[in-house]
Amino acid sequence: MSSQTPSRARHLLGDTTLSTITAGFIAVLIGYTSSAVIIFQAAEAAGATQAQIGSWMWALGIGSGLTTIVFSWRYRMPLLTAWSTPGAALLATSLPGVPMSDAIGAFMFSALLITLCGVTGLFERVMHRLPRALASALLAGVLLRFGLDLFLAMEQQLSLPLAMCGAYLAGKRFWPRYAIPGVLLVGVVMAMFMGSLHLGDVTPALARPDAILPSLSWQALIGVGVPLFVVTMASQNLPGIAAIRAAGYAPPISPLISGTGLTTLLLAPFGGFALNLAAISAAVCQGPEAHAEPQRRYAAGIAAGVFYLILGLFGATVTSLFAAFPAELVMAVAGLALLPTLGAGLADALGSSEHRDAALVTFLITASGISPGGIGAAFWGLVGGLVSLWVLQQRH
Repeated sequence: MSSQTPSRARHLLGDTTLSTITAGFIAVLIGYTSSAVIIFQAAEAAGATQAQIGSWMWALGIGSGLTTIVFSWRYRMPLLTAWSTPGAALLATSLPGVPMSDAIGAFMFSALLITLCGVTGLFERVMHRLPRALASALLAGVLLRFGLDLFLAMEQQLSLPLAMCGAYLAGKRFWPRYAIPGVLLVGVVMAMFMGSLHLGDVTPALARPDAILPSLSWQALIGVGVPLFVVTMASQNLPGIAAIRAAGYAPPISPLISGTGLTTLLLAPFGGFALNLAAISAAVCQGPEAHAEPQRRYAAGIAAGVFYLILGLFGATVTSLFAAFPAELVMAVAGLALLPTLGAGLADALGSSEHRDAALVTFLITASGISPGGIGAAFWGLVGGLVSLWVLQQRH
């Protein structure tokens, strides 16, 4: 193996082109502009300080970078990982009132479940037991708040969110892949002209890892850990695997799942709440725009991993940048970035007449935000949907 390393390194240098580097950069840019603001909201919901939010960005960037490089190098395929954006949205709605140490314990519990699914090969069997409609309804219920916040922001400040909505529609019409970066650019320019962007508070600085000892609370484990596991596996890893196979690659799935789970387990105390296989951003590196020859596109994956590492190291700067944005801009970017995912979740949830009623119960309970017994609404939504499905199936 060691004798192959220099040869592989030489091949990598030969396979690295401007197109692979550009594809890696665009993939990471799309990931950060689409979801970094949602991570920021999730960390704030947990009561994190600015230093701790910087640590979250550090852990997620470093974790995504290392796993992306290792997977792409090991299997010579563009295998990108990322953090769970729906998972961050779930945390933003589930973590208020949960002590930070309990939240870290829930992250580690979810990571342990993901690792076990990969090590034992239970992933496909476990997810097949849960109807896709219910998993999609759970996701849609979590994301509904972000969609509503997009329009509630217009009540506070009309022109900024309205201009960003216009940029989103234009982007989806003319340049779909770059719609969200375009939205962010329009929002930043508008905020600058309005005098509501405080860039003077942004200071370039390296992130410092800030570990928090976990504590175990059954309310957090059930109300946060279990839904985080379900959302990450159903709405992130499944599409990630589908994207890999659609691009014509066939890596072993179990090592990828267990690798992301173990990395999350190690980085959870620093705020790395969930790492998973990427789908949307990975498609940039898995297509012909990365390289004309599929066997050389792994170089784009490694380039993406390097950019992840760089941005992870400067996580404190990313955090201070988003803290300088006006609240309306943050709400609008988050809502627009999650709009396609919300729509796809609703379509999947309601597409099957067999599971539609149970999916609606899951969606409504999750969206309600109730927390009986201190357990988050996402868990109760899943329970309500499964009970409804069981009762309705008895009828047949």
